[in-house]
Amino acid sequence: MEALTELSYALDTFYFLMTGALVMWMAAGFSMLEAGMVRAKNTAEILTKNISLFAVACIMYMLMGYGIMYPAEAVNAWWPGFGDILGRGDNSAADVIASGGDTYYSGLSDFFFQVVFVATAMSIVSGAIAERMKLWAFLIFAVVMTGFIYPMQGFWNWGGGLLTGDEFGIGYFDFAGSGTVHLCGAAAAFAGVLLLGARKGKYRADGSINPIPGCNMPLATLGTFILWLGWFGFNGGSELKLSNVEEANAVALVFVNTNMAAAGGVIAAMLIARTLFGKTDLTMALNGALAGLVAITADPLSPSPLLATGIGALGGILVVFSILGLDKMKIDDPVGAISVHGVVGMWGVVAVVMSNGDATLVGQLTGIAVIFGWTFAASLLTWGIIKMVIGIRVSEEEEYAGVDLSECGLEAYPEFVGSQGSGK
Repeated sequence: MEALTELSYALDTFYFLMTGALVMWMAAGFSMLEAGMVRAKNTAEILTKNISLFAVACIMYMLMGYGIMYPAEAVNAWWPGFGDILGRGDNSAADVIASGGDTYYSGLSDFFFQVVFVATAMSIVSGAIAERMKLWAFLIFAVVMTGFIYPMQGFWNWGGGLLTGDEFGIGYFDFAGSGTVHLCGAAAAFAGVLLLGARKGKYRADGSINPIPGCNMPLATLGTFILWLGWFGFNGGSELKLSNVEEANAVALVFVNTNMAAAGGVIAAMLIARTLFGKTDLTMALNGALAGLVAITADPLSPSPLLATGIGALGGILVVFSILGLDKMKIDDPVGAISVHGVVGMWGVVAVVMSNGDATLVGQLTGIAVIFGWTFAASLLTWGIIKMVIGIRVSEEEEYAGVDLSECGLEAYPEFVGSQGSGK
């Protein structure tokens, strides 16, 4: 019996770590998506943002974020064993199991899974402020976002705080983070975009919109497929375990619903784009896939596959109209991150009530208000302080030449775009 218990623990831990690795792979997806959706002269800088934000997120979540978001786990498992990072751990598997898994080693697997989530939230921000923000202003914000802003609202949901806690909880339900991860990242991005302003030439004096196409649609498509794959870890790993029949069946349903929602989002976005533009816009199809994934993330376990497809499809419809609406409001988001993760994130949270009897519309709407209100206000304050101290926007000359040169001193495609950022 003890051997069976140890095997179960090992299987669950391995599953937790591997799904976390899939979520980490989403960083590559965001990198490729954003690199494809910006102009060639800004590619190296957006890639630098993506790899550096991941490193910042890992360090800040270790130093601060995990303790804020999961105070009980951090006190009982993470911090007392901090010295074990240096290789001095001696807890056996039997000790872990005997203590209910509440030890340093089980804390490590949980930390790894959670840290890739906070990096995902920060990745959402990088795309929305692309092509005109100073690299180090962005990284300073990333320190605050991943170390404090995200963990606070994460504690209110998954850490037993005011949204879900036994004492003050309002009945909010968010299985894998349509609100806690995606709406949070979008709210932070929205605050930054408002202070940053639009890219030069995006909106003409006569009120018309000047499209600024991305430089590499194959990369953007590859990034979307990588994100689609990583989402199976994002949602599937949130089931937390796999070692019995009930949990294994639940994971299978989560995988199927996640996949079907993405498919529904693609088809719906394509149909809407064809209806509105007379053309099948690839960028809308890509954002439709991501919208479907975001929409189902709040609860991929309760709906049937058919309902999950419908939830994703409505997300795909919403994202097209949201991208067009934000453009009309002169809110410049080069990759559509605010629409995909923010507007559709809200829809995903509300959609929970369609199939989950434990969720209420009041609870879900309250959760949306709390997450958006906190993240937007804290982010606006943080962005504002950074703007006053060092500035957040590159000069007009640097923006015209491309931030690859001014921020990174190199170009992603030197043989194709030439020196001095000639690629438009």
